[in-house]
Amino acid sequence: MTDGIYLDNNATTMVAPEVVEQMLPFFTEQFGNPSSMHQFGNKVGQAMKKARKQVQTLLGAEHDSEIIFTSCGTESDSTAILSALRAQPRRREIITTVVEHPAVLSLCENLEKEGYVVHYLEVDGKGRLDLQQYKRLLSDEVAIVSVMWANNESGTLFPVEEMAELAHAAGVMFHTDAVQAVGKIPINLQASAIDMLSLSGHKLHAPKGIGVLYLKRGVRFRPLLRGGHQERGRRAGTENASSIIGLGKACEMALESMDYENTFVKSLRDRLEQGILSAVSHCFVTGDPDKRLPNTCNIAFEYIEGEAILLLLNKLSIAAS
Repeated sequence: MTDGIYLDNNATTMVAPEVVEQMLPFFTEQFGNPSSMHQFGNKVGQAMKKARKQVQTLLGAEHDSEIIFTSCGTESDSTAILSALRAQPRRREIITTVVEHPAVLSLCENLEKEGYVVHYLEVDGKGRLDLQQYKRLLSDEVAIVSVMWANNESGTLFPVEEMAELAHAAGVMFHTDAVQAVGKIPINLQASAIDMLSLSGHKLHAPKGIGVLYLKRGVRFRPLLRGGHQERGRRAGTENASSIIGLGKACEMALESMDYENTFVKSLRDRLEQGILSAVSHCFVTGDPDKRLPNTCNIAFEYIEGEAILLLLNKLSIAAS
């Protein structure tokens, strides 16, 4: 491992050794195509079935058929939003927020050029949404609401479960980009009105290049990628079996260690923040003080640009973003 201090786990995480160990046999020993009917394919297919169950359990989903493997969180986000628009061609409006990941914002900007109307929810100084503004925007013209569960910069948690209930009451589909939330906070989709959810493996110690789209049973859906029958015909293309199996292991580990890790990591975060605030003047913590991820620290410093701080930290072998 490179010498230095790594504080950038919201950007990406190291693949856990246990995950690597779980993946290795599927590069050389169990290399069959999971769509094949012979024993080589069947063995890989069974391992993928276990991984699908592991993801289902972490998300608290009702059934493993609700888990669709993709290549990344961006693909999952695009699939969710475009599917909702294609399934409801008469609805030409979208609701999202000004602080979404570029995976959502860039797509929405392109959709605006195609004639769709996108409503952007504002946030206050603590990164919190105005639910009254949200309620006013809900209508039968809206095809989908797409709101992140947790902000990747401030760590602020948005009330997506409440927002999903409000969307359903208005007859609107609800999607959440939960890339930063999965594995860090408890999630129970069985008890939620959330229709679709995106996650990305490399945010929870699985490899890059693997993601998931959760699709609640009964939700209207149009595939983004068409071709073979993989993923029950909802995402064509030969599955990335080794990474899927690694993701399953990472989800299992995240569930087992969530309570301990959250308590321990939160204590480290609080200690770091207190140390900086007591030693440096003209700085403050951003994000909702009560509802934010336990691992995320975002401090604003007056009179200096954030990019300059990051460059200086890099010279000291401290990785942050």
